[in-house]
Amino acid sequence: MDIDYTVGEVELSYKPKFKKLHKVISSEDAYRYLLPTYKEGTICYKEYFKVLFLNQASQILGYTLISEGGITDTTVDVRVILQAALLTNSVALILAHNHPSGNLKPSRQDMEITKQVKEAAQLMRIKVLDHLIITDTGYYSFSDEGEL
Repeated sequence: MDIDYTVGEVELSYKPKFKKLHKVISSEDAYRYLLPTYKEGTICYKEYFKVLFLNQASQILGYTLISEGGITDTTVDVRVILQAALLTNSVALILAHNHPSGNLKPSRQDMEITKQVKEAAQLMRIKVLDHLIITDTGYYSFSDEGEL
């Protein structure tokens, strides 16, 4: 019997771009880092879900856009978040998304995705340090409000 075990090659890579890593000590640090990642005029247009990846020293390894949605929501796949976290050798994450309405109050869906990511990340010994809801005028921190 001749069996062909040929499968596609999986290649994973992470190429850091920073010479100096920025440290996140507070939710405000994360907000100040994330706000400029939104192109001008887009933060009030539609929802974007992003993740900051941190090393053991709470330094930012990078960020990525996980999903881009519509005016009122965006679909977030927990597996995509964990894939990127593992690829960057992250030990901690900060979740973030914007509310185009300007309302900083978390929705039921915001609470649910935070819980799902936190539980899944714990299996990999990765901490979810915060989840920020961002607008162009301020932010809401799940951590600061005791929601984590």
